[in-house]
Amino acid sequence: MEKSRPRVIIGAAASVDGRIATSTGDSCLSSRADLVRLHRLRAKVDAILVGRNTVVRDDPLLTVRRVRGKNPTRIILDSAGRIPSDSKIMRTCGRIPTIIAVSQRITKSNLARLQRSQADVIMAGRNKTSIRILLKRLAGRGIESILVEGGGTVNWEFIRTGLFDEMFVTVSPVLIGDAGSVPLASGRGPGRISDCPTLRLKQVKRLKNHLVLRYVKD
Repeated sequence: MEKSRPRVIIGAAASVDGRIATSTGDSCLSSRADLVRLHRLRAKVDAILVGRNTVVRDDPLLTVRRVRGKNPTRIILDSAGRIPSDSKIMRTCGRIPTIIAVSQRITKSNLARLQRSQADVIMAGRNKTSIRILLKRLAGRGIESILVEGGGTVNWEFIRTGLFDEMFVTVSPVLIGDAGSVPLASGRGPGRISDCPTLRLKQVKRLKNHLVLRYVKD
């Protein structure tokens, strides 16, 4: 792991055929036991990161609720700064530390709106938020560990760039199959299997009919 960045953990629940949500956005793939595991993991990290699309689709709080523990700092990737003001994230940023990571293409009005809120704004990148720049700035703020709970595009950006250290994938006993559903990782990848990023299986845990697979970057 690069010393100039936090430790990055990617976490996701997926169907047997590798989808994390249906075409309508339904992503209820975790069991109750798995949600407890997830919230326990949230309580152990310094920050939790998602993209703006996840905020728009799910309107999550991204807090620790099913176990006792501290709330991590919430980080939202939002290049244009268009996160809805009425989202749960923005409505609670006064009491839960929240960072909106934007790029230089943000409009003056959106930047002013975010600066008027109680969220912290980090500028990282020109046309879109640069994960590499953002991670270095977060490390400078003392954030040592991040749990990525993004959609397929955000997951793939961390995987593609190699800026992650381990991955937890909960395999749910469901087959989605819809071509319009959301894959675990979504983006332009290599044309050859030999050029694809590889992982090493570190742990397998059974939660009744679900499997939790823990991988580390090879």
